[in-house]
Amino acid sequence: MNFSSDTSAPAHPSVLDAMARVNSGIEASYGADKVTARLRARLADVFETDDFDFWMTASGTASNALALSCFCPPIGSVLCHSEAHIQMDERGAVEFFTGGGRLQLLPGAGAKIDYNAFADYLGEVNPSFVHGTPPAALSLTNLTECGMAYTPEEVARFAARAKNGRLAVHMDGARFGNALIHTGATPAEMSWKAGVDVLTLGLTKTGAAGCEVILLFGAAKAKAGELRARAKRAGHMPPKMRFLAAQAEAMLEGGLWLKLAAHANAMAAKLAGVFAERGVELAYDVQGNEVFVRLEQYDLNQLQEDAVIFYADWPGGLSRFVCSWATTEADVEGVRAALGKPTRI
Repeated sequence: MNFSSDTSAPAHPSVLDAMARVNSGIEASYGADKVTARLRARLADVFETDDFDFWMTASGTASNALALSCFCPPIGSVLCHSEAHIQMDERGAVEFFTGGGRLQLLPGAGAKIDYNAFADYLGEVNPSFVHGTPPAALSLTNLTECGMAYTPEEVARFAARAKNGRLAVHMDGARFGNALIHTGATPAEMSWKAGVDVLTLGLTKTGAAGCEVILLFGAAKAKAGELRARAKRAGHMPPKMRFLAAQAEAMLEGGLWLKLAAHANAMAAKLAGVFAERGVELAYDVQGNEVFVRLEQYDLNQLQEDAVIFYADWPGGLSRFVCSWATTEADVEGVRAALGKPTRI
């Protein structure tokens, strides 16, 4: 009963099988292999466009930081939510990879940027004011750190205002598949069609062993050469890229990534139902594979005594439970049983 993170889950068997299949013969290094070339066609099909370029890393942090470093100069800033992963959990990677760019933090409920706060900030910015740090990019996280989803319409609204201010639009898609399942959107509708310039497509949390895809759409693909150069300098140019490409290919084949995301979302909805039945307060609507609750000390103790693993000390006095492709009905029932124990007198 491990609800600590979807990164705690094993890799899906299809991913391991795919890696084993490409583990023979000699292939060109650094992404020049036939598996990576084949992946391009698959990505074009999934995202309904040929107008893109891409790169892969094994780390979401590296993908976000590399992507943003191509659009934010050392004297610029990236607008993001105050609880965004790039702010809370990536140890200053964006600042490091940009060589000095800063993060400008914005408010909003559920870790979704408040549009009015965003628009007001851009309305007050004077790029020529030498004492300030003008924004160069907007970063949206989907799902957010509170498990909330932006709809394509919301993304498009943010993107339109950002581009009016000459900002590039980045999407941290560590749980992109979960957001698609909740909203019913297609990958294209949630990315380039909504105005996203660069997407970090996370497949690791969904079921890969370690595979993140940076996608540059439209005019942003002009940054492809710079992205590769930055990846090389930062040590994120995998010499045996075919093993990352094989993972991505397996996840995208037959929509496996979306099927796994749908399962994780469904388990989270069932888990939320268990908490609701027991009168446990849900901090946010469950729109993906994460459940945030306010636990009484007794319930917290009972869950921990029954070996239910989760983040018990999430900011704001919350506890976080994350479901994955490997979460089972039995795991959810285990939580129900732990919460159903009689209160000690």
